[in-house]
Amino acid sequence: MTKADLVEQVTASIARTAGPMISKKDCARVVDAFLEAVKDALKQQHNIEVRGFGTFKIRRRKTRMARNPRTGDPVEVAARPVPVFKPSKELRALVADESEPAAEPMSGL
Repeated sequence: MTKADLVEQVTASIARTAGPMISKKDCARVVDAFLEAVKDALKQQHNIEVRGFGTFKIRRRKTRMARNPRTGDPVEVAARPVPVFKPSKELRALVADESEPAAEPMSGL
Protein backbone atom coordinates (compact mmCIF):
# COMPACT_ATOMS: atom_id res chain seq x y z
CA MET A 1 0.00 0.00 0.00
CA THR A 2 1.39 3.38 -1.00
CA LYS A 3 0.78 6.69 0.74
CA ALA A 4 -1.69 7.59 -2.04
CA ASP A 5 -3.57 4.33 -1.38
CA LEU A 6 -3.63 5.14 2.34
CA VAL A 7 -5.05 8.62 1.66
CA GLU A 8 -7.71 7.09 -0.61
CA GLN A 9 -8.69 4.52 2.01
CA VAL A 10 -8.82 7.04 4.89
CA THR A 11 -10.89 9.47 2.80
CA ALA A 12 -13.33 6.67 1.89
CA SER A 13 -13.55 5.53 5.52
CA ILE A 14 -14.38 9.05 6.72
CA ALA A 15 -16.97 9.43 3.95
CA ARG A 16 -18.66 6.15 5.02
CA THR A 17 -18.82 7.07 8.70
CA ALA A 18 -19.28 10.85 8.74
CA GLY A 19 -20.22 11.80 5.20
CA PRO A 20 -18.01 13.54 2.63
CA MET A 21 -16.50 16.02 5.09
CA ILE A 22 -12.87 15.95 3.96
CA SER A 23 -11.26 16.18 0.54
CA LYS A 24 -8.46 13.89 -0.59
CA LYS A 25 -6.15 16.90 -0.59
CA ASP A 26 -6.95 17.69 3.06
CA CYS A 27 -6.66 14.03 4.01
CA ALA A 28 -3.24 13.89 2.34
CA ARG A 29 -2.19 16.87 4.46
CA VAL A 30 -3.30 15.06 7.62
CA VAL A 31 -1.40 11.89 6.64
CA ASP A 32 1.70 13.96 5.81
CA ALA A 33 1.44 15.83 9.13
CA PHE A 34 1.13 12.54 11.04
CA LEU A 35 4.18 11.07 9.31
CA GLU A 36 6.20 14.25 9.92
CA ALA A 37 5.24 14.17 13.61
CA VAL A 38 6.43 10.54 13.85
CA LYS A 39 9.72 11.36 12.08
CA ASP A 40 10.32 14.41 14.30
CA ALA A 41 9.66 12.44 17.49
CA LEU A 42 11.99 9.63 16.39
CA LYS A 43 14.66 12.15 15.42
CA GLN A 44 14.49 13.47 19.00
CA GLN A 45 14.80 9.87 20.33
CA HIS A 46 11.17 9.78 21.58
CA ASN A 47 8.91 6.72 21.41
CA ILE A 48 5.50 7.02 19.75
CA GLU A 49 2.86 4.71 21.20
CA VAL A 50 -0.42 4.31 19.30
CA ARG A 51 -2.57 2.12 21.52
CA GLY A 52 -4.09 -0.83 19.72
CA PHE A 53 -1.62 -0.38 16.84
CA GLY A 54 1.97 -0.40 18.09
CA THR A 55 5.04 1.56 19.12
CA PHE A 56 7.63 3.32 16.99
CA LYS A 57 10.98 3.64 18.74
CA ILE A 58 14.71 4.03 18.20
CA ARG A 59 16.96 1.08 18.91
CA ARG A 60 20.75 1.28 19.01
CA ARG A 61 22.57 -1.20 16.76
CA LYS A 62 25.89 -2.38 18.18
CA THR A 63 29.20 -2.05 16.40
CA ARG A 64 29.77 -5.17 14.30
CA MET A 65 32.16 -6.71 11.84
CA ALA A 66 31.08 -7.20 8.23
CA ARG A 67 32.82 -7.99 4.96
CA ASN A 68 33.40 -5.80 1.94
CA PRO A 69 31.52 -7.68 -0.83
CA ARG A 70 34.09 -6.71 -3.49
CA THR A 71 37.30 -7.54 -1.65
CA GLY A 72 36.15 -9.83 1.15
CA ASP A 73 38.11 -7.73 3.64
CA PRO A 74 36.64 -7.36 7.15
CA VAL A 75 35.11 -3.94 7.81
CA GLU A 76 33.87 -2.51 11.10
CA VAL A 77 30.33 -1.12 10.91
CA ALA A 78 29.85 1.61 13.51
CA ALA A 79 27.07 1.58 16.10
CA ARG A 80 24.05 3.56 14.98
CA PRO A 81 20.45 4.28 15.88
CA VAL A 82 17.73 2.63 13.75
CA PRO A 83 13.95 3.11 13.81
CA VAL A 84 11.90 0.03 14.71
CA PHE A 85 8.18 -0.72 14.98
CA LYS A 86 6.75 -3.08 17.58
CA PRO A 87 3.14 -4.07 16.85
CA SER A 88 0.65 -4.21 19.71
CA LYS A 89 -0.87 -7.48 20.91
CA GLU A 90 -4.14 -6.49 19.23
CA LEU A 91 -2.45 -5.92 15.86
CA ARG A 92 -0.46 -9.16 16.10
CA ALA A 93 -3.65 -11.08 16.92
CA LEU A 94 -5.52 -9.43 14.04
CA VAL A 95 -2.78 -10.31 11.55
CA ALA A 96 -2.51 -13.88 12.91
CA ASP A 97 -6.29 -14.35 12.63
CA GLU A 98 -6.27 -13.10 9.04
CA SER A 99 -3.39 -15.35 7.99
CA GLU A 100 -4.52 -18.57 9.70
CA PRO A 101 -6.86 -19.84 6.94
CA ALA A 102 -4.09 -19.56 4.34
CA ALA A 103 -1.70 -21.51 6.58
CA GLU A 104 -4.07 -24.49 6.97
CA PRO A 105 -3.49 -27.36 4.54
CA MET A 106 -6.31 -28.09 2.12
CA SER A 107 -8.00 -31.44 2.67
CA GLY A 108 -10.22 -33.56 0.47
CA LEU A 109 -8.19 -33.19 -2.73
